Amino acid sequence: MIFSELYSVYYNTVAKILSAMVEGNVDSKTAQKIVEENAFGDSAFTIMNAIKSEKWQVMTSDFTTAIEHKPTMPLTTLQKRWLKSISLDPRIKLFGVKFEGLDDVEPLFTQEDYYVFDRYNDGDNYEDRAYIGRFRYLLNAIRNKTPVKINMKNVRGQNIYAKCLPVRLEYSEKDDKFRLITSGCRFLTVINLSKIVSVARCNGEFTPKEHRHQGRMDTVTVKITDDRNALERVMLHFAHFEKQAEKLDRRHYIVHIKYDHADEMEMVIRILSFGPLVEVIEPEPFVELMKNKLQKQFDCKIK
Repeated sequence: MIFSELYSVYYNTVAKILSAMVEGNVDSKTAQKIVEENAFGDSAFTIMNAIKSEKWQVMTSDFTTAIEHKPTMPLTTLQKRWLKSISLDPRIKLFGVKFEGLDDVEPLFTQEDYYVFDRYNDGDNYEDRAYIGRFRYLLNAIRNKTPVKINMKNVRGQNIYAKCLPVRLEYSEKDDKFRLITSGCRFLTVINLSKIVSVARCNGEFTPKEHRHQGRMDTVTVKITDDRNALERVMLHFAHFEKQAEKLDRRHYIVHIKYDHADEMEMVIRILSFGPLVEVIEPEPFVELMKNKLQKQFDCKIK
């Protein structure tokens, strides 16, 4: 269906005029301006005449209305089915969003309808109530720019504490994990949420510390042979990295990826996971790191 009376420009324009009337202080000039900004050139004549003649019976000629609430757009069946699908995603619980009136709606798709390749199997547990609580606490701290004190486990399983300012939360499709990006902590900028044991408001004065690697960003350039959806997998894997891509031909691409120098060895491991489909072009020191890593793997295999 090309034309929808319900979702047409006229309907939306009149709805905005009604919304303004509910708020009050609407006159002929205000209504005229709303029409000019939201409808077609000849709509002013049609809509304004309809208001003045009280043709629609929901507003009077003196630009008032008996309606007490602003008009809202009803959801289509397709939109309801999409919302139902989103409500079934376990990650949606992290945000405390409630979906009402969808009990009898068939989802547009479910988790069983698609499969994500190259995803690790040790993703975060989005059903864990403690994890959900920490996620929401940090999200609120980010919105309010509130410093926090974090208790987490290091690689040796020991508890460590850090005072920092939460900046943003990032999700990795590849790892199926959320990470917290922070500032103001000397030794820590990226924290896996699953490693956090507890989080609380930072009592007392918070003095941001300069991170020892702050400002040290490097760039690695790779050449991708787009077999087995290699390009799509690389772009997905490095979704949270700043990058630029250029096409060489139908099967080959060059991608420049920026990363924190402190994560250089992690970048080596990430790129190696793609095998021969991703070749590092520059810089030369990074190429040498790749060669050394491969040599060590080869030596271990011989032993």
